[in-house]
Amino acid sequence: MDEQGGQAGQMRTSTRDLGELRERVRSWLAGRLGRPVAVSRLSQPSGNGMSSETLLFDASWDSPEGRREVECVARMAPSSEAVPVFPDYDLGRQFEVMRMVRERAGVPAPRTLWFEPDPGPLGTPFFVMERLAGDVPPDVMPYTFEGWLLDASRADRDRLQRQSVEILARLHDAPFTAEELEVVEPGGSGGSALRRHVDAQRAYYEWAHGSMRIPVLERAFAWLEEHWPAAPGPAVLSWGDARIGNVMYRDFTPVAVLDWEMATVAPRELDIAWMIFLHQFFQEVAQVFGLPGLPDFMQREDVCRTYQEITGYRPRDMEFYEMYAALRHGVIMARVWHRRIHFGEQPMPDDPDDLVMHRAAIERMLGGSHGG
Repeated sequence: MDEQGGQAGQMRTSTRDLGELRERVRSWLAGRLGRPVAVSRLSQPSGNGMSSETLLFDASWDSPEGRREVECVARMAPSSEAVPVFPDYDLGRQFEVMRMVRERAGVPAPRTLWFEPDPGPLGTPFFVMERLAGDVPPDVMPYTFEGWLLDASRADRDRLQRQSVEILARLHDAPFTAEELEVVEPGGSGGSALRRHVDAQRAYYEWAHGSMRIPVLERAFAWLEEHWPAAPGPAVLSWGDARIGNVMYRDFTPVAVLDWEMATVAPRELDIAWMIFLHQFFQEVAQVFGLPGLPDFMQREDVCRTYQEITGYRPRDMEFYEMYAALRHGVIMARVWHRRIHFGEQPMPDDPDDLVMHRAAIERMLGGSHGG
């Protein structure tokens, strides 16, 4: 999940000389292709997230079929000195998941080109995918504040919403084999998928915050145990970071589904609730600033109805999964704030619950008031 707000933190992850980096990319790709290669327009985007480092570049070479020119994106694992958001960056798994969902589920993930597990060429493992053009609903400034989605007609937003839900339907209905799901979640055959996922999230919370306790998140974990679904739905391949900010659109139609680092095996509701909650998060940020935002967009009833129309499956236990989405987002955002504190960008708050930007939403849900 790319967090795009911390420019100072970003600079600490990307201090290498771009000229030197371009030559290293050129040398690596020439060796990979076995022919001379030209690399141009190498840059690091200003909106680089903190969950990985991104390079943009163009590559061209002569092949038996003629001159090839490809616009590329390279995703690189961050160094430990950058205080990464996640404890593990299995770029090989991401690369394979993107290939699988594109080829087996018809999900428009970017075309994967090359994976390099050796940290030698660029100092860290990385993979390269094809770069596409389109519009992404921004996190900064949030799409609920300004921009093309806010300015769109209701009909166009409804079309974007439906086609975004169709991504989840297509992914979840794809007939992946047990061997393919093993790639996504190695060793994931013990117990229920939901139990494994929540246990892993608890372990991530412990890693991200060490001995510090964040009471509002602890209460949310306890709430989940008290409200555990009686019969969780069947496990499917889950995107994990299913939100419109990770989709590139043209004419309100998805052309690229991005950021597969949180992909897992889980009940369908995990993705559905995440898509609903992440919009709710940005909607509430807009309201804090006195802006109307998009109050009629990505509502639970509409999203679940569309999903059922497409798949025949009726999402259930949505209050549980929306609480879980709020908790997961809270753990990530608290880690991001910890990272900023580490780099001196802000002080540690007196109340550790203030590390969770949307603590009020979680407290409201703990009190029995859920959005929809």
